[in-house]
Amino acid sequence: MISEQTASMEDYLEAIAKLREEEPEVRVTQISKRLGVKKPSVTAALHKLSEDGLVQHPRYGTVELTRQGQRIAGEVMRRHEVLFRFLSEILGIDQGIAQEDACNMEHLLSPTSLEKLAKFVEFVLTCPKGEPAWLEAFTYYFEHGERDQEIVARCLGEES
Repeated sequence: MISEQTASMEDYLEAIAKLREEEPEVRVTQISKRLGVKKPSVTAALHKLSEDGLVQHPRYGTVELTRQGQRIAGEVMRRHEVLFRFLSEILGIDQGIAQEDACNMEHLLSPTSLEKLAKFVEFVLTCPKGEPAWLEAFTYYFEHGERDQEIVARCLGEES
């Protein structure tokens, strides 16, 4: 029976999925290093995930995500990517900080909010005219604490 996963368990699923993209086999030691936790913690988490039907992990064997585990890991990775892109590419936050914040936020976002945010990021980043004037204005405002009157005039001129 699959229970709702905690943020920690989602992190394990995401780590396993990412390691699987990099390596042919995933082992407890790799997960331990990736997440910065001790091997007994990994083993306990894998036991819980196995009970929930999300991983297969024979004793001392390799770790495999089940179909359901892959689905959940994919959802977590997608939430992370959307949040990372919003923070780094829209708000201009340093990529290291954006990665860390996305990791923390990815577990809290509802599917509704994620879809809206994903569409917003896509809309802004695929603007046919390049960076929208309002985004340029926000960046200026953030850096200087006031509006750039040239950008404001340009934005007002575009509305006509």
